Amino acid sequence: MNKNISRLRRAKSTRAHIRELGVPRLSVLRTGQHLYAQVFTADGSKVLAAASTVQADVKEGLKNGKNAEAAVKVGHAIAAKAKAAGIEKVAFDRSGYRYHGRIKALADAAREGGLKF
Repeated sequence: MNKNISRLRRAKSTRAHIRELGVPRLSVLRTGQHLYAQVFTADGSKVLAAASTVQADVKEGLKNGKNAEAAVKVGHAIAAKAKAAGIEKVAFDRSGYRYHGRIKALADAAREGGLKF
């Protein structure tokens, strides 16, 4: 079993648990070059807010989109967009990634922005 299959297995388990909770889900995708965050409805059918390092307002002033500084900007951006959509409480879906580095930086910034996990 390779790393990506293991990660997807962990993500599937987490998403099943979050679906039972019935709250919007803040999902994170980490690639080699960029970081993406989306807030989905409780059933996962609709995207309510999204932010990533490819957006011009987030990319502005960043050296690259693959470090913790970029993750902090994405976290603040997703928190602002979620609050504008009327969302205060979310479940954090780390997509099977370990909770450290960029993932932790994004989560902490989203909490600072006013989202409750």
